[in-house]
Amino acid sequence: MHHIATTRWQHSHNYVLDTSTAERRTRVVIALTAAMMVVEIAAGLAYNSMALLADGWHMSTHVAAFLITAIAYYFSRRHSIDVRYSFGTGKMGVLGGFTSAIILFMVAIAMAGESIYRIFSPAQIHFDDAIAVAVIGLAVNLICALIFKDSHRHSHGAEHGHHHDLNMRAAYVHVLADAFTSVTAIVALLSGKFFGWTWLDPVMGLVGSAVVSVWAYGLVRDTSGILLDRAPESSDLPDEIRRAVESDGDSLITDLHIWRIASGKFAAIVSIVAHDPKPSDAYRALFREHEELAHVTVEVQHCHDRELVSC
Repeated sequence: MHHIATTRWQHSHNYVLDTSTAERRTRVVIALTAAMMVVEIAAGLAYNSMALLADGWHMSTHVAAFLITAIAYYFSRRHSIDVRYSFGTGKMGVLGGFTSAIILFMVAIAMAGESIYRIFSPAQIHFDDAIAVAVIGLAVNLICALIFKDSHRHSHGAEHGHHHDLNMRAAYVHVLADAFTSVTAIVALLSGKFFGWTWLDPVMGLVGSAVVSVWAYGLVRDTSGILLDRAPESSDLPDEIRRAVESDGDSLITDLHIWRIASGKFAAIVSIVAHDPKPSDAYRALFREHEELAHVTVEVQHCHDRELVSC
């Protein structure tokens, strides 16, 4: 049996970006958010504020999301060259986002249930104490947003280069959503204190539940499509690949599969039939301008029936 050096014909499946800075910032945000979460939930229970309690619960979902983000970074980095993962570990962050979305749905249901209960069984709210805690919570959210801001701006700015960090963008959105619920809690508490609108407190709890549900639905929709290898809806890759291959008037794509394997990275299987087929390398060369195509498999078939325009 002959041993042939195959290094020239092999390539790496490590599509993990350098996320060391994002990991450090995520750990800092986890510590700040977890501390504020405990304070808000405890204060919401002590001062009978459903809006404050809902904000604390909402913050707990972000702690879970940030933990999942950190674990995804660690797992992806540790197993980035593990050959057992056929296309690398680029989907780990997507799986984390899907898991986070399920947790969000569960918390949203709990928030809605408690809010409805408080509407029919109102409790005395200690407005001054609850407002103070809510303001501190908003301040913590804004600090976390500043911590994530540079990383989010860098990843968003690189989007056209297909290297944006979806983990960091999701974490940044979590922080902004948490800031929004903090604002709704403050509005509800101030309205109750100065205008006697105590009913607005549990209503804002329902609003917070709705916000969490909408965010969770969007996350499930986006992540499940990637996990199930759905063709990218916002990409021009399928049309561009077909035009490149079929421009010679002879070659015809009979089967085309494109799916995402990492952030901004795609794999493709292209099946081609032609009367005078080219070598697979010639077809593969047509795709070199698409840097986002990290893994391409080309299958070429010879059509022997000359009477057919296409086989």
